Amino acid sequence: MKQENAKILDNTKIANDVYKMTLETTLGQHSRPGQFVEIEVPGYFLRRPISISEITDNGLVIVYKVVGDGTKAMANMEAGEALDLFGPCGNGFPKAEGDSLLLIGGGVGVPPLLEVAKQNKDKALTVVLGFNTKDDVFYEAAFQQLGANVYVATMDGSYGVRGTVVDAIEQKHIENPFMMACGPLPMLKALDARYEHGYLSLEARMACGIGACMGCVVEMRDGSMKRVCKDGPVFEVRRVKL
Repeated sequence: MKQENAKILDNTKIANDVYKMTLETTLGQHSRPGQFVEIEVPGYFLRRPISISEITDNGLVIVYKVVGDGTKAMANMEAGEALDLFGPCGNGFPKAEGDSLLLIGGGVGVPPLLEVAKQNKDKALTVVLGFNTKDDVFYEAAFQQLGANVYVATMDGSYGVRGTVVDAIEQKHIENPFMMACGPLPMLKALDARYEHGYLSLEARMACGIGACMGCVVEMRDGSMKRVCKDGPVFEVRRVKL
């Protein structure tokens, strides 16, 4: 891990309150899909943990949602400005075995799965994305460009299948037994109960991002305790007590 000032190359709104930021930084050389960076927003004390969405030749792409003053300030930043980054943090997704892979993302849990797809594009990819409404949908075309079969679910039925990602999986008869997923806790709980093989990326409130503050501890099914930021955020299915 290292700390570095990253140059903003682009900062674009891609969905309702969701922005895609391209950064020039050497941190990309050391990053893996599923890891995250801690970002210091100018004028704010606590860093923001943001998942790595893509790893480029000269940097990283992150996707974030405006949920407070800090991310609102990020949304107003322009190309040429700089952000202080620390990372890459955590343990990411492993390279998938076999010849097929199911990726399941919900909301702002979708971004890290794009790099997973890029690094597994030699496989038969199926992607299921869940959002609240059609105005929240993003990255559908990006996954399709990688050759993936993509299905979208929205809670209000305004786009794709009405309901959750599980509803889409059942309605479209998706039977791939090995999956990797990232999204809100209710979604992860449902997938953890449904699948025996795969990996889940947990979302958690983090302060330090390096395992020192113990603010993101989760209990494992074997009774041990793990830190989402350092031991995760990616864990094997059926290991975490969700």
